[in-house]
Parts: sequence; C-alpha cells; structure tokens
Amino acid sequence: MHRVVVTGLGVVSALGVGRDAHFAGLAEGRCGIGPIGLIDPARLMIKIAAEARDFRGEDRFDRQDLLLLDRITQMAVVAMDEAKAQSGIEFDEELGLRTATIIATAMGGLHTCDENYRTVYQEQKNRVHPFIIPRLMANAPVSQISMRHGLKGPAWSVSTACASSNHAIGQAFHMVRAGVVDAAVTGGTESVLCFGGIKAWEGLRVMSQDGCRPFSANRNGMVLGEGCAILILERLDRAIARGAPILGEIAGAGATADAADIVAPAVEGAARAMTLALADARIAPDEVGYINAHGTATALNDRTEAAAVRLALGEAASRVMVSSTKSMHGHAIGAAGALEAAAVLMALGQGIVPPTINHEAEDPEIGLDVVPNQSREAQVDAALSNAFAFGGLNAVLAFRRWKG
Repeated sequence: MHRVVVTGLGVVSALGVGRDAHFAGLAEGRCGIGPIGLIDPARLMIKIAAEARDFRGEDRFDRQDLLLLDRITQMAVVAMDEAKAQSGIEFDEELGLRTATIIATAMGGLHTCDENYRTVYQEQKNRVHPFIIPRLMANAPVSQISMRHGLKGPAWSVSTACASSNHAIGQAFHMVRAGVVDAAVTGGTESVLCFGGIKAWEGLRVMSQDGCRPFSANRNGMVLGEGCAILILERLDRAIARGAPILGEIAGAGATADAADIVAPAVEGAARAMTLALADARIAPDEVGYINAHGTATALNDRTEAAAVRLALGEAASRVMVSSTKSMHGHAIGAAGALEAAAVLMALGQGIVPPTINHEAEDPEIGLDVVPNQSREAQVDAALSNAFAFGGLNAVLAFRRWKG
C-alpha cells in the first residue's frame, strides 16, 4: 500500500482562471456570484449564478477544437495543462500506460445538448453537426485529456450528482494506493449554466434568488456555479524521487448510500461516510482541524450536515473549523468536490482556512464554527472534504498536511 500525494492542481472557477486566482478569491472571501451573463436570463426566475466569467473558450482554442469541445471539456483541458505544468510530470510511454484518468461530471456536455435541442425543436432543423455526440458524452473530458497527454491506463468518467468529484478522486486515490497505477489524473468539471439546465434546477425549488448563505439562519437556497479542478496524484516515493512539489496527501476516502430518499439527505449516511474516511486514513476525530462542508445553503442540507458532523466527530466537533466555499464559487454540481478539494489543499499548504461568506445570522441548530465571513490563519494538519448528493450518495475525502 502506497502513500498518495497531490503534485499538481489546475482550476477554473468563478473566482478566476488558475489555482492562484482561485486561492486568492478564497483567501479574500470574494464572492463570485453575480448576474447571469452566459445566456439571456429574461425567461428565468433565477437570474444569478457563479459563472467562470474570465474563461472564454474562443480565446484558448482554435475553431477545429471548438467544434469538438463542450464548455466542460474546454475547462478540463485548460485545468489539466496547469496541473501538469505545476507537477512537472512527464507522461512517457511507460508512465502513460500506468496512469489512470478518472474525471467526474454529473450532467455531461449540457451546453451542447441545450443548443442542439433548440436547433431541432425550436428552429425545426433536421440535421445537427456530426460531432454532437463526441461533444456531449460524459466521457469527453476524460477522453480528450487521455488523448492529448498519452494516458493509456484505466480511464472513465464518474457521475453521481453532487458527489461525483469526490467519488472520482476517491477511486483514483485507491488505485494509486493499491499499486494498480503509479499516477492518476482526476477531479471534476461541470457547467449547467444553460437555459435548460437552469430551468431544470428551478423546478426543484431549492434555488436562491438573492445569494448563497450557507449555515446562516436566513439562508434560502443554493446558487449554481460552474468550473473545473484537476488533481495529479502520485505515489509518494515516486514524487519524492523526482523532486515533485507536494501540495498535500490524500490519506483516506469513505463512501456510503442513505438508501432513503431521492432528494432529502440523511444524518446517518453522511456521518458514516465521514467516519469511514477517517478510519481509512487512520485519523482520529480530534486530529481534524478543518472540514470543507457540502454546505449548499438549503435549510435542510445545512442542518443535516451539521448534525452529521457532530455525530461523526463527537466532542471534537465543537473545536473543528467548518466552512462552505460554495458561498464564493457557487454549487458546481459534479465539479463541486474538486473545487473544494482545492480549497482544502490551500488550507493545508498555506495555512489559510477559507471562510463561509454571507453569514448574516447565527443558526442555533448548526452549532459549529463556520469561519464566518473572513478567512482564518491556522495550521491544519488533517482535513475532510464532504460531498452529499441527491440520491443519497455520500463521498468524503480525508487529507493530511505534507510535512516533508
């Protein structure tokens, strides 16, 4: 069994393009939520989102690439390039055969679907472009990255709603730890910010019209976001041997199913996922310094998650810092866990715990230190990242600070 470390990270989010921009936004407590600009919001009830406004595929890809790449794949390719450059990893023929590519997306190429449904149904056209399927398929980001970098090991996409990224990263971690592969490219990418995507989420009636306020007593719903984060995982011995930068260690992963309700979360299932991640990592509850919460800012989710944290950590829950960075970068659905893993790596590596912004009123039912409104300097040696999905699917990652 090998120790597994993160040697590269690439990010596209509402806080900016690149991990430095993402980190700076988190540390500043900057809100990336604003008026929808990607589409005309006239027929939408919800008119705010956390768009990656600094990301324009037209500025980064030529016409031929744009014909093949949905927005989610564009973001994944850009984030992968950044992660690879930081890692300094070279995928020669031997390593390419022993590198896994496991990338999450809950909805696939939704922009492509939306545009072409409009072409067929609204514009009454009888033909679409021949590349529509290669653009919209959920494995497009995985396939494009594997082809561009010669990654010939195990490769697949993961789709488990809002837990997708944590499931993908957890699977990649287990493969590297078990020695099935020597390295893995993993993370998540998502953009549901098209007309049909936003309309579908409106139908659930879990969306806020005025902002994302996780754990605040006056919270009234989630705000959709978009983005991508790609992590490069390696065996520790290999990373040390080549002098790679080590951003943090993934020490454990836990996954459970509530087997209860298709949309309502369950305290026991979420708590059990945290407990399993801690056991897998051999981390005691009182060692956990920070939890990046799922924290969607719906009344039920935040209350349920707080209860799950108290159940999983016991007395230690009163001392742990718990924040929801969705307050800044929105809920990126299948990419949420990857963007939040980036926030955990910042906390571990830079000693800056990101805040829960827009926290306006304490909710006595939460009862946790939610790091309200301002980031906090603190040494964090162990951390959890929570992801709890519709369908009752829970995935939690456990991280350790790399001490050299």
